[in-house]
Amino acid sequence: MMKRVNKLPIKLERPEHGDANGASVVQDLLGGEFGEMSTLNNYMFQSFNFRGKKKFKPFYDLIASITAEEFGHVELVANTINLMSYGNTHPGDPDTAPLQIAKDARYSYHFTTTAQTAFPGDGMGRPWEGGYVHGSGVLVEDLLHNYLLEIGARTHKMRVYEMTTNPTARDLCGYLLVRGGTHIIAYAKAIEMATGVDVGKMLPVPRPDNYAFDHARKYLDQGLFNVLYTWGEPEYRGIRQIWKGENPETGEPLKVIDGMPEGEPIPDFEEKPEMFAPGIDKDDYERILKRLKENM
Repeated sequence: MMKRVNKLPIKLERPEHGDANGASVVQDLLGGEFGEMSTLNNYMFQSFNFRGKKKFKPFYDLIASITAEEFGHVELVANTINLMSYGNTHPGDPDTAPLQIAKDARYSYHFTTTAQTAFPGDGMGRPWEGGYVHGSGVLVEDLLHNYLLEIGARTHKMRVYEMTTNPTARDLCGYLLVRGGTHIIAYAKAIEMATGVDVGKMLPVPRPDNYAFDHARKYLDQGLFNVLYTWGEPEYRGIRQIWKGENPETGEPLKVIDGMPEGEPIPDFEEKPEMFAPGIDKDDYERILKRLKENM
């Protein structure tokens, strides 16, 4: 079972102005081939289908723990897209064409399909697809795939960082660069534990390091490059058998937190009358509220 906590891993600021085209760029970090939906579903199905969970428990624990974090990353990217859509349009009579900005936006789905919110697809509107999932059932092969997947995802985050100066998007990229880098190291250590091969030396992570990105530094300074979480579940403490020693990039000690990130509030998004969303007016709301209170 999955436990959902109504918080985001980090605080996302509401930008001063909307950024429709910037939001479309961030879409690739959600539903692109190397987006957070891909990392989530790769690790989720590998954990579901893992053979020998008891015998190879530390490896199962690692994949399961990172799966839980990836759920939060998907939610974080979606909320970033939604915040970047703030103020792009304003209420108006339908005959005034209040959505006319959409004809010049590169991503029409945000206006025609999702009421200016995230779409489960890439930066060009292609839906995310299950073919992005690799779950061979062969432990070392899957671990190596995950290592390379995280490296590919890191490259995408670096490129998106350079495509927008939007502070909300850059905070997102900075955080994901740090946490994705942590997962790269985690899978490298798991491969070394399974094979004896130092894959980090054989296949080094592309540079530059995360300190090259201003919006990543605060997360590095918080030590988020060195931690993995058990999410408060004793069943996943086996990750300590893999996640130990020093961070190979910083020399700082690695640690397992028996819990989860403290978290930040989920943004509350305003109504969008010009998009008929949520489609409930004041009178509707009063009637719904009355019905809700009938059995209290």
